[in-house]
Amino acid sequence: MDADSVLPPGGRVRARWGVRKRATATAVLVVAGALLVGGLILLVLLQTSLVASTEANARLEAADVISQMSGDEVAEAGHYIASTAHSGEYVQILAPGGTVFAASVPAAAAVPLTGLRPAAGQTLTQNASALDSLRNDDDTLIVATGVDVAGQLYTVVVASTVQVQADTVSTVAWFMLGATPLLLAVVGVSVWLLVGRSLRQVERIRGQVAGISARRLGERVDVPATADEIQALAETMNTMLDRLQASDREQRRFVSDASHELRSPLATLSAGVEIAAADPSGTTWQEMKAILTKETARMRYLVEDLLTLAKSNDSGLRLETSDVDLDDVLNEEIRRLRSTSTHRIEARLEPARITGDARRLGQVTRNILDNADRHAVSRISIRVQGNENGSVVTIDNDGPPVPGPERERIFERFVRLDKSRSRESGGSGLGLAIAAGIMTAHDGWIRAGEAPDGGCRFELGFPRAGAAHLTGEPVSSGAGHNAGRGGSKMPVKARTPARRASKVQRG
Repeated sequence: MDADSVLPPGGRVRARWGVRKRATATAVLVVAGALLVGGLILLVLLQTSLVASTEANARLEAADVISQMSGDEVAEAGHYIASTAHSGEYVQILAPGGTVFAASVPAAAAVPLTGLRPAAGQTLTQNASALDSLRNDDDTLIVATGVDVAGQLYTVVVASTVQVQADTVSTVAWFMLGATPLLLAVVGVSVWLLVGRSLRQVERIRGQVAGISARRLGERVDVPATADEIQALAETMNTMLDRLQASDREQRRFVSDASHELRSPLATLSAGVEIAAADPSGTTWQEMKAILTKETARMRYLVEDLLTLAKSNDSGLRLETSDVDLDDVLNEEIRRLRSTSTHRIEARLEPARITGDARRLGQVTRNILDNADRHAVSRISIRVQGNENGSVVTIDNDGPPVPGPERERIFERFVRLDKSRSRESGGSGLGLAIAAGIMTAHDGWIRAGEAPDGGCRFELGFPRAGAAHLTGEPVSSGAGHNAGRGGSKMPVKARTPARRASKVQRG
């Protein structure tokens, strides 16, 4: 079946025009309609203009005759119209009784050309299809003007043929009728060629895109230097291919890293099960139970982190947003940390209200606090500061700071900077990447730095309540190290007087 045809429910093949045919047909029909309407308007205006010009000339001729009749010299006016007569125009002076007093040609001297008898100073017009007295079949415009001469009412009649004007309009109409098919043919051919040329470029782009497979994502389409929509289409295609290539590269790296991280606990579990199964006494199982339980928990946490990170990168995190007291979220996590940590925990929490998902925010602060607990020497310090624009959470520990060149890379997945940050110490290498993704979903930021005393510092910035663009729908968060960049320190909405006092907690 041809690409330009479809099979309707009845089973009959119905041809469907492509873009080129539709554009050409549309252009021809539009131009034909415009020519039809424009031609009719032109002919009407031309006819009206010519008739108006004829009437104006007739009135002017009547005014000249009337000027000759002033001073009671009607006979002189009769000589004047006879001497100035020209083809296509007839002039009569009618006496008060309605008889012809004088005429411009002998043929008009017998019978009045019209029955119009206007009053003195009045002008009347009449259209006549033929003048029987003159044996003239042409359409004629008659202008009659009343003149008072010595108390007697005379009538000056000027009859002008309008056949010439009608012939002019007819000639123009035939010329337009004859030229219209030629013009439509020129328009059709021009549009056909122009659209065909444009579609050839589109087809070339389509063919290049169709030839790009998963193994050839590095290829790009040619961008024509046309400075039009075709160039914009090619540039958009290349931008889309850039995103696809980056996504494919990220996915491959993700799968590689995930398989590498899962291989170790799976190998431990597999070896442990085989060894325990080979010992019928069950003693080996009792000895290895703790190790296998630990590896199982580690793999479960790793899988959960991978799922969270995949959501933040691909389909977006589903945030259950509401107004959240950030200091309360931090207070809960600090209490949890104090129950398990051997380090001294210091906290100064000012009231801070933001818009977000309390559960996800707890996950962010938990990841940062756990990271600080793993690398602290003896002390962890948490501070929340807020003002009218938003709030900033600062988490310091007295461990070594993150080296400057690595402060962005640590928010990538599976990044560990040294031996102390290995999987044996409990970190999967995903916590900071997850925190960056959740912060981005909250229109916030996260960054690593150095505390004034030389320790390690992490800062989290949040917009004030109601300022973040959160709707509760899946939000594309774009994890990665760039999520923690930029942003100014942004404060918060005031709270009730009872909660305005700073909370100072020391462990």
